[in-house]
Amino acid sequence: MFFKNALKYTMVAATLIVAASSCEVDPPIVEELPADNIRLIVPPGWPYPNYDFTGNPLTKEGFVLGRKLFYDPQLSRDNTVSCGSCHQQFAAFSHLDHVVSHGIYGLLGTRNAPGLFNLNWQTSFMWDGGVNHIEVQPTAPITNPVEMDESIANVVTKIQNDPSYTAMFKDAFGTETVTSQLIFRAITQFQGMLVSYNSKYDKYSRGEIILTASEQNGLNLFMDKCNSCHTAPLFTNMAFMNNGLDSVFADAGRGKITLLAADSGTFKVPSLRNVNLTRPYMHDGRFSSLNQVMDHYSSGVVNSSTISPGVVGGIPLTSTEKADLIAFLKTLSDTEFITDPRFNDPFAP
Repeated sequence: MFFKNALKYTMVAATLIVAASSCEVDPPIVEELPADNIRLIVPPGWPYPNYDFTGNPLTKEGFVLGRKLFYDPQLSRDNTVSCGSCHQQFAAFSHLDHVVSHGIYGLLGTRNAPGLFNLNWQTSFMWDGGVNHIEVQPTAPITNPVEMDESIANVVTKIQNDPSYTAMFKDAFGTETVTSQLIFRAITQFQGMLVSYNSKYDKYSRGEIILTASEQNGLNLFMDKCNSCHTAPLFTNMAFMNNGLDSVFADAGRGKITLLAADSGTFKVPSLRNVNLTRPYMHDGRFSSLNQVMDHYSSGVVNSSTISPGVVGGIPLTSTEKADLIAFLKTLSDTEFITDPRFNDPFAP
């Protein structure tokens, strides 16, 4: 198999430097982000990423600025919703247990907020692929009327008028003048560092650990029945497919972008990395558990005019096979990624 002899690859963990002690107060803890820890990451055996920061050099200063912008609610119209509101680190930057995105004024979106990781390999973004470049991806949620409902011009004005950003833009880009391009490039530096590659599965593929019998059986089943769409190591083939959820489409998905009948009801195949951390599932969050997902593929697939050939008639699975597949899928959870202090909310107390 492709993963058997992969080399060990680790990333230096963020360190903590404790300021000089004082007899009056506890010393503050300052997070250090060494320059060699903010760099393009390409795990061994992975394809080269689609986005490699050419034209947007990755720096500690740019990353820190992008992290602050990602978590700053000023990017929304009423200053209450940030990117991090719907993309929470503990849930692999998804919105755990929220069927669809929750936006400004308590409004609900129409689609489930996906996890954010390994974005440098993506060639399109959003469930329908309506955005085709990582640097402009934030424009979609910022301007969406039920998500952040703000204009890009107002975001630039608010950030420019916030004195806490002046020095940060100077350090990151050599100018105190805020532009939309620099805002998005900074956010891209943060989001581009959200690389998840240290799950139990990854450690197994590098020869560091072994899987349980159930996990190994699940891996074998996965490679036989699932890998063509959820292709390792990214666990997505990047395609837009109809996996048999509906016969009539309330959401046209990719078809809403291309206006092609052949794309109606198709959605981007999501990565299954961290899937146990990102419930609920599907573009509309209709399934609350992996058990329900297994039941759908084994006995709930609905035929339609655009259904993908690989799921026609369903994928027969016994109860034991379902359990083994779920056991394997849980090995894709990357606890190091969801606890990495570099990605923490800088506004959190």
